[in-house]
Amino acid sequence: MSLLHKAKPEMAYLKAGLYGEAGSGKTFTSTKIAIGLHKFIKTEKPISFLDTETGSDFVLPMFKNEKIELLTAKSRAFADLLTVVDEAEKDCSILIIDSITHFWNEMIDSYQKKHGLTRITLRHWIPLKQTWREFTDRYVNSALHIIMAGRSAYIWDDVEDDEGVKELKKVGTKMRAEVETGYEPSLLLELEKLRTSNRAGGQWIHRAWVIKDRFDVIDGKHFDNPGFEEFLPHIELLNLGGKHKAIEKDRDSKAIFDNPGIGENKYKEKQILLEKIQNIMYRIHPGQTQEAKIARLDLLMKAMGTDSWNEITEFKNDKLDAGLKALQEIINKEK
Repeated sequence: MSLLHKAKPEMAYLKAGLYGEAGSGKTFTSTKIAIGLHKFIKTEKPISFLDTETGSDFVLPMFKNEKIELLTAKSRAFADLLTVVDEAEKDCSILIIDSITHFWNEMIDSYQKKHGLTRITLRHWIPLKQTWREFTDRYVNSALHIIMAGRSAYIWDDVEDDEGVKELKKVGTKMRAEVETGYEPSLLLELEKLRTSNRAGGQWIHRAWVIKDRFDVIDGKHFDNPGFEEFLPHIELLNLGGKHKAIEKDRDSKAIFDNPGIGENKYKEKQILLEKIQNIMYRIHPGQTQEAKIARLDLLMKAMGTDSWNEITEFKNDKLDAGLKALQEIINKEK
């Protein structure tokens, strides 16, 4: 069966991400997007809010004003994050997660406690990232609109000045969570709180920068005190109401590791062939005398077309196999 098929819209649910500093408007903006989306898709299902910062209490009046039922869970446990996504997919139309940063931190803390660790080293990141993937797989593939808010973190890098001196500097911002989490949303916003004037009494605004819009209809734009309408150009292009298909999560590559001609098995096969070539030469011309060394080099030249072992180690497996057979034929003739 061919994996390729005619392209069609298959992302049926909004996967949005917002991040910013404290007071930048993440919770408020997430709520306005959720309420606007709820009305736009004309659903009767409730909205769910997984709350790590008590923010749901302060936006509850907004839901009541719109007569939208709000279901909440207040937890920072990563295990509860997985459970709530599954529950919301069954019973709700939209899920707000605020803040995803707490779940990442809690998962690391729980891992350290479980294993009696005082610090996380390089070897611990693999199981941590694999565990976190349990969430990101749900985030992308669930039949559920998910709005994920997180705190912001700086991106640091070595920056070289005009004199060639490198200095560690802030070069950008990202969502504070597992490093690849910000890649998952199809709509990613950075929020900041700005003052319109430096004069006394100057007004504050919340500005949303569109860091990523995969449809490229509002990418790079910014909106002051945004609501729902500003992001509608992205949402309208989703396959709303259609069958959702993000990534084939049930497919894997386990079988490929049983293939002798690929990857690790191919490397092992090469090492075995090289070892057999060396062994057969040493059986015919053993020892470390000058005569034995020259005899082995002559044998290599006849069978492999070169007496350079470094060159032979670069041969492909089929050429090594042919050389091994040529060695055996030469030896059989000399018997």
